[in-house]
Amino acid sequence: MSASAPLDPVASLRIADWPEAQPLVMPLRLAVFVDEQGVPPEIERDEYDPVSRHAIAVDASGAVIGTGRLLPDGHVGRMAVAAHARGRGVGAQVLAALLAEAAQRGFSRAVLHAQVAAEGFYARYGFRRSGGVFMEAGIGHIIMERPLDPPA
Repeated sequence: MSASAPLDPVASLRIADWPEAQPLVMPLRLAVFVDEQGVPPEIERDEYDPVSRHAIAVDASGAVIGTGRLLPDGHVGRMAVAAHARGRGVGAQVLAALLAEAAQRGFSRAVLHAQVAAEGFYARYGFRRSGGVFMEAGIGHIIMERPLDPPA
């Protein structure tokens, strides 16, 4: 991070339905999951996208730098942050927005399939491991969950 980089790269963050989110978040998801991590492109988009709520984090230039989704059953997934924005709180803000959305929708807990390498990130936000490692899209994952506070 350069000395001139802002501490908070997120200029705005909103939750949207798939018709609005798709053209905005898919380029980032493809860059992170398909290009960087080698997830097959045919499984990156799935039947849960149209029924999920999607977080869209945008920087001051209007570029999408973070995303994630909340499935109708309260699962959080497809968390992705642009490479140049990692380590600067974008993922934390996306996760917080999705957890707030889950609480607002009446869920008492949030569940996610975390990549093993991201376990520490999610643990910092109250998620605890539940079970062993399993493979998803060729990447080791674990189930993690945490209780949600009721909306204020």
